[in-house]
Amino acid sequence: MSDSNRTHFTNPSTFILLGIPGLEVAHVWISIPFCAIYVIAILGNFTILFIVKTEPRLHGPMYYFLCMLAVTDLVLSTSILPKTLSIFWFNSREIDFSACLTQMFFLHCFLVMESGIFMAMGLDRYVAICHPLRHSAILTNSMVAKIGVIVVLRGGILILPSFLLASQWPYCRTNIIPHTHCEHMAVVKLACADTRVSSYYGLFVLFCAMGLDVIFIAMSYIQILRAIFSLPTKDARLKTFGTCGSHLFAILAFYIPALFSFLTYRFGHNVPLHFHVLTANVYLLVPPMINPIIYGVRTKQIRDRLLRIITHKGTTFYSCCSGSQTSSVQIWVVSWCWALFPESLTDQ
Repeated sequence: MSDSNRTHFTNPSTFILLGIPGLEVAHVWISIPFCAIYVIAILGNFTILFIVKTEPRLHGPMYYFLCMLAVTDLVLSTSILPKTLSIFWFNSREIDFSACLTQMFFLHCFLVMESGIFMAMGLDRYVAICHPLRHSAILTNSMVAKIGVIVVLRGGILILPSFLLASQWPYCRTNIIPHTHCEHMAVVKLACADTRVSSYYGLFVLFCAMGLDVIFIAMSYIQILRAIFSLPTKDARLKTFGTCGSHLFAILAFYIPALFSFLTYRFGHNVPLHFHVLTANVYLLVPPMINPIIYGVRTKQIRDRLLRIITHKGTTFYSCCSGSQTSSVQIWVVSWCWALFPESLTDQ
């Protein structure tokens, strides 16, 4: 009898996602900010991709890396949020075993890729500030393409063993996952085998990929700060630092909650489960939302292109945005309004 019970959950056909355990009564209310974050992330990242594609002056290393970041953010948010919202709105908790493992693979693969893209963007800022005369010679289009391929391959190669191990474990305890998505450790904890190798490999990926990326980014910014403080005037220092301020803010917004979530999930045994789940969703959803806002507001070339798009769409846009006191945030918000309601905002 015990053998038949054991084989019943081995390689289950479906898993059950609970959402946010302990906060089930608040799922509908939690879904409101989650849905708003997702809509902003989709509109913002597609806006970045559209602007870079249609503006030849933005066809350079920094903006190619920004497009890579936008695509990664779109995949990250889309890989988890539709299923999360279906749990919150329709109580659709079942997820196929293979779909769960696929979601887990793409989720962690693109997290590693995003970390690699931030490191590549740090390299671009280092070369642009510390070796400006050699920037175009070092970061050619072919070099940017090679870096992009390396970032993709690194993410896939590092995450593939975790995926293969998770697909081979016998799941004979339960098929209920106390999470909104198939997070690696949440799935592995359901296995009835010694899964320490998966746990250790997850830590290896964390420190080998994201940890080394943080070290390289820190080294780049140490050199950048040395170059900035060596400039002769305060205005020159502020202007130069402003070119990498948005990148630095985006890095902090990604790494701080991500590292906090990873470490508390493994070592924070006294932290409430619902806090674990909320933190995991925050580091996956908030960076895709704020990255296009940060780069759109702080990057003059993107702001200028947005303003031209808006003013060419009719006198309604022109009256909103042509004033000398127009803010970057206003331009960004109005451009999203045009993306949603182009016919109603275009002058007839």
